[in-house]
Amino acid sequence: MKHVLLMLLLGSAVSAFGQASVAYYPFSSLVTVSTNADRALWLDARVQTNTLFGSLSTTLCPMVNVVRRDQVNYYTGLGVRFNPLNGLDNRDVLEGYSLHVGVRVKPIPFMPNLRVAFEIAPYSRKDFKVGNLQSFLGFAYQFSKKTEVFK
Repeated sequence: MKHVLLMLLLGSAVSAFGQASVAYYPFSSLVTVSTNADRALWLDARVQTNTLFGSLSTTLCPMVNVVRRDQVNYYTGLGVRFNPLNGLDNRDVLEGYSLHVGVRVKPIPFMPNLRVAFEIAPYSRKDFKVGNLQSFLGFAYQFSKKTEVFK
């Protein structure tokens, strides 16, 4: 049941965005849904998948494509990480900030919607006293708008 609900949510997100992108970073247990990552500006929403209700850390990242080519996009952006469940036990909802630098490559010419994604993201807690360097490696799929064949 949980998987069916997840697929319905992803499907509705795809139809809402029109040309959305979904990515999965298996080594970091991270799922992202974003607007069209081929545009100059795009928004990425990230959710950790390695916990059910212990942590609902979500990161919102507005991104900018610095270089756009046929087979590769280089991008950067700032992220704000928050956890809505922190408010339940009187902790601050805001957790920290990150700077993302990444690349999405189209490795298979006959499947241009499939991308390999790699990112490096320095992360700092909201008080800037503790931080770490995160790296993400995964796959992304860019959905495209359906075109009408018969008009």
